[in-house]
Amino acid sequence: MIIDFHSHVKISKKSMFMPAYFKEMMEEAKSNGLTALALTEHFNTTRFFDIYHFLDENYSYTEGFYNIEGLKLFPGIEVDVKEVGHILLIGDRKDVISIRKELEAHVPEENFIPFNELMDLADQYGVLKIGGHPYRQSTPLAENVSKDQLKRLDALDLNGKDLYAKGIDSCKKELEALADELELPIVGGSDTHQFLQYGSIVNQFEDECSTSDELKQLITNRKYQIQIAEQLPLKVKSATLVKKYMKKALKEADSITA
Repeated sequence: MIIDFHSHVKISKKSMFMPAYFKEMMEEAKSNGLTALALTEHFNTTRFFDIYHFLDENYSYTEGFYNIEGLKLFPGIEVDVKEVGHILLIGDRKDVISIRKELEAHVPEENFIPFNELMDLADQYGVLKIGGHPYRQSTPLAENVSKDQLKRLDALDLNGKDLYAKGIDSCKKELEALADELELPIVGGSDTHQFLQYGSIVNQFEDECSTSDELKQLITNRKYQIQIAEQLPLKVKSATLVKKYMKKALKEADSITA
């Protein structure tokens, strides 16, 4: 199984969910060799539940994933914490939906949930917990949350955007030092919002997985390999530029409609 643990299906938080764009994203993910994705859309994105309404109406959900014409799509969510940082939670559909509903009061930035409270909530549902891009300048989780708290995570995110921004060797070295100190595994996530970024970093699992529990077990036992594409800089740069102009076009279209 080849999986990306950090993927979005909207061009931005403020944009609406677009089914045609979603379908294009899934096709491009498959064409880049992926057989599975974790859908980690931002918890405070506009009309979050539209995504799952569409999935439920158009695709089958078996065991622990949506079958998107042969691609496994594992439900998930990316949550901001009060200390400043992002956490990826991956689990059963009903658990992800329940977590999002319980976070409703924490959607405004001034009310973001504290890290420990989010860990308590995640543990209540037994979802997979990944520390998103821990050293990103804008959301430096590793600098804002204590090491003892971070040990409550199941893994850390080696992020495609950060690999591009900081340089592959530098970014890997920084995260590996933290992972060694915390005794946590590392998983790769492209952080894709625009499909050109798919395939920049993937995880090659030894076995197929159907549930988040199976994913967690294989991650804990290190039964996978992270693969970083030689084309990562080009993929991320191209996707970033396309995303920029798509957001601009959507904003202009909204202003004309208004």
